[in-house]
This record gives sequence, structure tokens and C-alpha cells, in this order.
Amino acid sequence: MDHVSVWKTSLTEASQCLNEFLSSSANLTLCNQFSRALVDTVNAGGNLFSCGNGGSHCDAMHFAEELTGRYRKNRKPLGALALGDPSHVTCVSNDYGFDHIFSRQLEGLGRKGDLLIGLSTSGNSKNVVMAFEAAKKIGIRRVALLGRDGGTLKNMADIAIVVPGTSSDRIQELHIKLVHIVIETVERELFPENYR
Repeated sequence: MDHVSVWKTSLTEASQCLNEFLSSSANLTLCNQFSRALVDTVNAGGNLFSCGNGGSHCDAMHFAEELTGRYRKNRKPLGALALGDPSHVTCVSNDYGFDHIFSRQLEGLGRKGDLLIGLSTSGNSKNVVMAFEAAKKIGIRRVALLGRDGGTLKNMADIAIVVPGTSSDRIQELHIKLVHIVIETVERELFPENYR
């Protein structure tokens, strides 16, 4: 079986989604606001939290590790954590239910002035919605990386970036691009020596 046509179709779809996103100046304005929110949070001594489910959780972890570890070059670590370590997830799921896994951890660790990034291809993930509710009560700003129509989270976020695409894979491919680029923008502002 020859898979060339599948490769070509999928890469063409991915390119079309990216081009559609790029064609909107409103999207780029939101991305710039995302960068500003991260830089302002770090400069004020706040921490960055992220959460999502499945592949979106992997992207949330990727976001955090690029900040606490490194992105392109060595620099000091930035305070970031992907909510949902396994022992916490099993404890809270067992005692309170899966919908509470992110909100409980954020209530314990988050402080006013921190920033929460929620990733959801549908915008309706109940545990991310509950994390956004908890964040609002604490005074934590909220950024949502979403797909489709943005779902419930679109109107709960301070900054909601809704990418084009109707399937989770195309949406997540754009989300990881946003994650990488926002980290680059933060590094370029806070660690300009790494980009000379």
C-alpha cells in the first residue's frame, strides 16, 4: 500500500490550518497578548501553570518543561508546572472525581498574579473548565488554547486563542506551534543574549 497520498493530504490540511490562522490579524494580536501575559507574570514573580487532557496534557507538560528546563539555549529556569502528576490525579479522581484534578491542585499551589494556560481542542473539558473557575476565584489570569468554536472556555478566558481545524490532531499541531513560539517570545524579551 502506498501512503504518499495520505501524507500529502494531511500535510496540506495542516498547512491550510496554519495559513488560515495566520491570515487573521486578530489571531496575531491575541498571540501577542499571550506573550505579554507570560512576560508580565514572570517579571512580577508569578508562576505559570498549564493543564489539558490526553495529547493536550502532553502539550501542557511540554510547555512547562521548556520553561523550567531550556528551550534553545541555557538560561535560568522559569517557574512553570503542568498540573496533573499521577499520584495527585489518582488521589483526587478517587476521592472527588476526575473533573476536580486540576482545580484542586491549582487551589493548593496557585496564587494571585499567577497565570494558567488551559489547552482543549473542544473548549469543553470539564476539568479544565473547573480549573478556570478556581483560577478566577484566586485571581489567576487565564489563557485558553482552543479549537473548533472555542466551547465553554472561550468566554472564561482572559485570552482565548481559537485555532482552525475540525479534528483534534490538526488543532493540537497548531497548539504546539503556539507553545513553542510564545516561549521564544518570552526568551527574546527576558534573555536577549540568547538570540544575538
